[in-house]
Amino acid sequence: MIQSLDPEVIVIGGGPAGATAATLLAQAGHRVQLFEREVFPRFHIGESLIPCTYGVFARTGLLERLKDSHFVKKYSVQFVSDTGKVSAPFFFTQYKPVESSQTWQVRRADFDLMLLDHAREAGVQVHENHRVLEAIFEDDRCVGVRVKNEATGEERQVRAQVVIDGSGQSSVLLDRLQLRTWDSELKKAAVWTYYKNAWRDEGENGGATSVIQTEGKKGWFWYIPLHDNITSVGVVADFSHLFNKQRTKDLGELFQEEVDHCPGVKVRLEGAERCDQYRAAKEYSYRAKQAAGQGWVLIGDAYGFLDPLYSSGVLLAVKSGELAADAVHQGLVTNDLTRTTLGAWEPEYVLGMERMRKLVLAYYKGMNFGKLIMKYPETKDDITDLLMGDLFRAELDLTLDKVDSMLEEMAAQPVVA
Repeated sequence: MIQSLDPEVIVIGGGPAGATAATLLAQAGHRVQLFEREVFPRFHIGESLIPCTYGVFARTGLLERLKDSHFVKKYSVQFVSDTGKVSAPFFFTQYKPVESSQTWQVRRADFDLMLLDHAREAGVQVHENHRVLEAIFEDDRCVGVRVKNEATGEERQVRAQVVIDGSGQSSVLLDRLQLRTWDSELKKAAVWTYYKNAWRDEGENGGATSVIQTEGKKGWFWYIPLHDNITSVGVVADFSHLFNKQRTKDLGELFQEEVDHCPGVKVRLEGAERCDQYRAAKEYSYRAKQAAGQGWVLIGDAYGFLDPLYSSGVLLAVKSGELAADAVHQGLVTNDLTRTTLGAWEPEYVLGMERMRKLVLAYYKGMNFGKLIMKYPETKDDITDLLMGDLFRAELDLTLDKVDSMLEEMAAQPVVA
């Protein structure tokens, strides 16, 4: 569908957050234009989904495409200690034997293209290879954007009632409005690459995400089986550990040093062939001071990014896109585009994000969730829900209080020399 009128909504960025918000608003009957600076398919990290993305995909109508896709089905997650000891696989479907407990491992180039094509089919006018140079403000209200067609060099202004920024960590609005707050406790970095013919388990656990600790628990590897017999392998550790001045600056050498200090990964890569370049990301954990203002909204990584542990990135992206789309729709139909209306979803979303953050910090502080469940058996279901991405229920805070209590007990124990 070609839209001849000015859009009601401009969406910056065609990743999962932007495509989700644009799709839902178009399905609700609004005129939406989306500007994406790249041409899809394009590379992006963040390949492991978690089960609670299911509800958003069902609502947008993407679910059947995912079911028919070539993506690896993910039924489980597995943890491996720093000595190489492998835990029993944790199958989501054993805990909740329903269809929504199975999810997927996705190559983001293919997955993000699927979402963007779905947005087009919903009526979104998508402009790829168009860079948004700046957001246009009149007084304190965002009224549009200045955009450049990278193919022709042409620049123009496009006006709309609402601008949704889903442009990722290099957000158009986040730094302009000086809203970024870095997470002082999550100063991490990651180095990753891809392998062909790497080991993977048989049966349903062959699609599991593995979280594998390095020696001395100085970091951990993700190990994510993708289609075409490709595996994503990346190490995460403190920035000061991976990129201190005494270590090599060569990413390949750095990665191999970490593999050599991780028995659980080293054995899995025997006989495998690296098939892509090395990449790195540094100190990527932050959050915006606010999610919305007069005529504008931040979603996905433009609002904040937590950590790759527990694979919450895509869930938080599509969930923020869904919640923001509902708020924008409400604002458009009531002609109330204030921060109060456009950001009505933020408090609930932040609570969910903070619940996942507590689990992430507990892991980095050495929490053994098996011991937690042995001491507090009633926490097992809630911990499972959280790991599946069910973050938006207040009753989960009772279990997280017990996590805090156990961390306090650990901190009070004398250090063994």
